[in-house]
Amino acid sequence: MHLDDRRRELAEAMETQGLWPADSPWVRRAILETVPRHRFAPDQLWTWNGHDRYVPVDRGHDQDAWADLVYAGPESSTTIQILDGLPSSSLSCVAVVADMLDSLMLEPGQRILEVGTGAGWNAGLLAARAGAGLVTSVEVDPELAAAAGRRLATAGLDVAVHTGDGNAGWPEGAPYDGVIATYAVDEIPWTWIEQTRPGSRLVIPWGRLGHVALTVADDGKSATGWVQGLGTFMPSRGVDQGLEHHAVRGDGPPDRTVHVDRGLRALTDVNLLFALRVSHPDIRITTTDAKEGLTVRLHDGIRSWATAVIDQDGTTAAYEGGPRQLLAEAEAGRRHWEERGSPGLWDFGMTVTADGQRVWSGAADAGPYMP
Repeated sequence: MHLDDRRRELAEAMETQGLWPADSPWVRRAILETVPRHRFAPDQLWTWNGHDRYVPVDRGHDQDAWADLVYAGPESSTTIQILDGLPSSSLSCVAVVADMLDSLMLEPGQRILEVGTGAGWNAGLLAARAGAGLVTSVEVDPELAAAAGRRLATAGLDVAVHTGDGNAGWPEGAPYDGVIATYAVDEIPWTWIEQTRPGSRLVIPWGRLGHVALTVADDGKSATGWVQGLGTFMPSRGVDQGLEHHAVRGDGPPDRTVHVDRGLRALTDVNLLFALRVSHPDIRITTTDAKEGLTVRLHDGIRSWATAVIDQDGTTAAYEGGPRQLLAEAEAGRRHWEERGSPGLWDFGMTVTADGQRVWSGAADAGPYMP
């Protein structure tokens, strides 16, 4: 299938699912016409083999498989780099890229800082809107930075790509009219806000679930805003991601059998999952709903884990290991969420100052959400 056909399929899928931002029509034009995604994909991509590792897919050997990864669908990212067996850089999924660009409220002529250049695609989209010489992008990996710079130059897009620590921003180009990050942080670096003009926007993936859009206060001493949507981003380079569930679980027997009720099914609610992300940020939760029943897995990335299975008859089997009782902690978080009125994802917001950050629900002056 020709790449133009794949772009057309992507456009139709985005349209059918209502994912093109109505308030930013430039985003659709840039993604489909000005800065097509495949021009920023390296010749070697990576895909999970379904068992135990990521394997390379080379454009020269299998053009169709390569194109399938580039245009896998609105909600699919494309892995461009593997380090120590794990993805370390990707072309983000189109739906989230479009949503974040919309949230930035970017206008022509604005100076923008991007942290996390990656393949350079998002920087190219920014430049297509802002204009020549107005986008500064920072990438910690010198090889990625160099390759992105070449792709941007080939596409005729004037972006200043620098190698450096994205968390430090790029003070030489400050102040900026907007900041956008392409990797997740748990704590918003104050340097990003310091380098942004009062009244300007910052769009940042926060933690393992969701991104926020903040507006810098007129006095420059804080930035406040709301959660804008869901999206899982890689963390900044060098952050310990901890162990996966299977590694924490190990091969031995569980330490204990625990009782849970059918309320465990509430963990399929994305609003509750985000609330638990706020109240219990170190607990990682995944759910798998199949015809055999619902499986819920929790772990803390270190020593504690839990697995619960609810079959179609409502019978539950739940087991835990490690020092923490993660199912009880998740249940306490669920009760706290319900006591607060079961706020939805978009009811949450964040205020950041030089002293730290505070997550709230409902209103910025409501106090922290944390129980």
